[in-house]
Amino acid sequence: MIRLFVGLGNPGAEYEATRHNAGFWWLDALADQLGARFAPERAYQGLVARVNRPDGPVWLIKPMTFMNRSGAAVAPLARFFKIEPQQILVVHDELDLLPGQSKLKFGGSAAGHNGLKDIHGLLGTPEFWRLRLGIGHPGVKAEVVNYVLKRPSAADREAIAQAIERSLGAADQLIAGDMDKALATIHAQPPRPKPPRPVDLPPTEGGTS
Repeated sequence: MIRLFVGLGNPGAEYEATRHNAGFWWLDALADQLGARFAPERAYQGLVARVNRPDGPVWLIKPMTFMNRSGAAVAPLARFFKIEPQQILVVHDELDLLPGQSKLKFGGSAAGHNGLKDIHGLLGTPEFWRLRLGIGHPGVKAEVVNYVLKRPSAADREAIAQAIERSLGAADQLIAGDMDKALATIHAQPPRPKPPRPVDLPPTEGGTS
């Protein structure tokens, strides 16, 4: 089961609407869904919420350490409450997926993501769950830093919001530890729009020749 949900982003109003904060957006939506409220916790250098459930407490944290020091918030909380790495889900922006796409995976490399890299380093293992929210790629590696720290277009922001809404449908499965069902829910393709129905045109005056 997932006992700790981590949303990655940067603190401060200037970063709030930027692509790199997609993990924060997801965690805010989860908190709304669970009826949880964030409060600052100095011991864990983040905004923390606790949800009491019949099968035990579930924790949510948004590190306030800036992205490249995310592990300094995650590792102390996990250790204090005896949460195993495999019980942690980290939600983050993903350059290699298009806006509107989301993927759930376990373990693996950080693929250059500084937040994942720091969490891996301070937990001492990459064996934790990740939810990757697509933000698209600028096409040129040298532009990545500026790209992730800028706001997405209105269309991309809407696509990311829809991916967040769909993946939140797996929240109960994630908490219950039913990861196969969570994978199926998150990876399900959104329904394609139906093609428009053909319009019957009235006959031309005088009929056909």
